[in-house]
Amino acid sequence: MPEQLDCLVIGGGPAGLTAAIYLARFHLTVAVADGRQSRALQIACSQNHAGFPNGISGRGLLTRMRAQAVRYGSQIVDCQIDEIDRDRVGFSARGDGHAFSARSVLIATGVTNCRPPIDDALHAEALSLGRLRYCPVCDGYEVTGQDVGVIGSDARAAKECEFLRSFTDRVSLVLNERGDLPGAIAARLATIRVRVIGGPAQDFQLEAGGLSMSSATGRVCFEAVYPALGSVVHSELATLLGAAVTQDGCIKVDSHQRTALPDYMQQETS
Repeated sequence: MPEQLDCLVIGGGPAGLTAAIYLARFHLTVAVADGRQSRALQIACSQNHAGFPNGISGRGLLTRMRAQAVRYGSQIVDCQIDEIDRDRVGFSARGDGHAFSARSVLIATGVTNCRPPIDDALHAEALSLGRLRYCPVCDGYEVTGQDVGVIGSDARAAKECEFLRSFTDRVSLVLNERGDLPGAIAARLATIRVRVIGGPAQDFQLEAGGLSMSSATGRVCFEAVYPALGSVVHSELATLLGAAVTQDGCIKVDSHQRTALPDYMQQETS
C-alpha cells in the first residue's frame, strides 16, 4: 500500500465498492476499509439488480464487486475504522490495528435498519425466506398480491403502506406501540383500505403461511412483513471531522456529494 492513498473508501457495501471500482479505473490509488457489516450481506436473493435476471444473493454480489475492485487495483482491508482526523496533507484513519493516510476520504458507511423485537436467529431465517423485508422499493414486486403487514406507528409507516398498495390490495398496519394513530393518518389509511391493527407487535413466529405476531386484537399472520421503524445513520466519522448533519444524522453534502469541510489543498495555498 502506498504511503498516502488518493482515496480511502470507508465502507465495503455496494456503494463503497462501486466507488472503489470507478476510482481505481481513474488510475487513483484506492483502499477500501470494509467492516463487513453491509446490509447487503442480509439479502437472501436480490431480484432487482440489473444483469442478474434470476437474482443474486447480497453476499454473492459483494464477492463479485470486491473481486472487480481488486482487479483494477483497489486494495480491500477488512477493518472497522473508528478514528479519523484531518492532517496537513489530508486525512488519517485508524481501526482494528490498521492505519491509513489519504488525500481524500469517501464515507459509505450506510445505515442500520431499526428492527422489531425479534431474536437474531428468527430474524435471519425470516429474511432468508422472504417473510421479513425492509425495502419495498427494492422488492415490492415480490409481494404482489400477497397479504402484507407493515409495522410502525407514524407517518413514515403510513407512507410505506400507501406505497405497498400499488403492489397488493391486502395491506395492514400493525402498530408497534400501544395507542392510536393521529386522526388524519388514520383517515388516509381508511380511504385507501389499509387495515390498522392495535399494537404492540411482538412475539414473532414463523408459520407455514408466513410470519405471525401478537397484537392488541390477537395473533395475526402475514405472507410478508415490512418494519417501517426508521434507521440509524452511520455518520459518526463525518461528525468527528466536523461535517454538518441533518436532524436524522444524514451528512449534508453539495451536488457533488462533498461536505462543507474546507479542502486541505485550498488551505495550503491560501
